[in-house]
Amino acid sequence: MAMKSETPRRAGGRNARRQTRSAPLAEHLRPVRAGLEGGQYRPLTQEGMERIHQAALDALEQIGLSEAPQSGIDYMTAAGAILGDDGRLRFPRSLVEDALASANREITLHGRDPKHDLSLGGTRVHYGTAGAAVHMVDVDGKNYRDSTLQDLHDA
Repeated sequence: MAMKSETPRRAGGRNARRQTRSAPLAEHLRPVRAGLEGGQYRPLTQEGMERIHQAALDALEQIGLSEAPQSGIDYMTAAGAILGDDGRLRFPRSLVEDALASANREITLHGRDPKHDLSLGGTRVHYGTAGAAVHMVDVDGKNYRDSTLQDLHDA
């Protein structure tokens, strides 16, 4: 005598299953949420970071920047940068340190809906696909143009 097995029936069919799979997860179920705390990984010591900072200040002060656009030269020399006889724009240490000290430590990238705003700063970590680079600057013409498959290959 065979026993009759009762198996629960699936409700809704194929379309219901597809719709369930394609629906976004509830906020509390998402594995990655914008603004999760990060910043615990520290591959450099404080001394190592200070050495890099000092080397960057040395490079900006001694080597500087070549081929700056005239608008940049005008703006930066008015702020205290020095244009050398060799055409290089050099940045005194104090100018760079003052600029860093006065820079915002937190900015907000505003979304169309405020619930999608991203607050950048502190130890918050955000992820993105960077998949929206559909335009690029044409180096020869200095104009924006649509990117091509070759551009992606060259990148």
